Amino acid sequence: MSLLKVHVGTQNPVKVEAVRAVFARALGPVEVQAVAVDPGVPKEPFGEEIALGAVRRAREALKGADFGVGIEAGLVWHSALQVYFDVQFCAILDREGRLTVGHGSGFVYPPKVIEEVKQGRAVGEVMSELTGIPNIGRKEGSVGYLSKGLLTRTELTEQAVLAALIPRIRPELYI
Repeated sequence: MSLLKVHVGTQNPVKVEAVRAVFARALGPVEVQAVAVDPGVPKEPFGEEIALGAVRRAREALKGADFGVGIEAGLVWHSALQVYFDVQFCAILDREGRLTVGHGSGFVYPPKVIEEVKQGRAVGEVMSELTGIPNIGRKEGSVGYLSKGLLTRTELTEQAVLAALIPRIRPELYI
């Protein structure tokens, strides 16, 4: 029996490792490969752009695989609370064209970070400057720094991947 082949639409090792870990726990051994794609979203997506970017990444990554996975993070405005939450969306597309989606928990950035992002800068760029950690998004992530390691970028990404896999874990309930 051959391994399930999963392509992840990113070159970010944190996202790839999160997909590998969750797919292995949920579906058994898998072969996971990073695939360079163009998500077609701004460097810092807001609102609906985040989910659309995840879906585009999954579509572009699917070629030659059993599953294409796209993960996109960005800022979602919550009007009742008057804050932006950073949320990661995950889209999983299979060869039959079935799309499942999910997102992980959200957290709030310091006001200075949001101000800079609203001026057109990327969160990762601002957080790298603020923390002195180059390429923070490919390491512990902003959430790892802000939570003092209590929640890592990998764990946050795993939440989104697992949420998108739920209909595939219990397919009999999603007919």
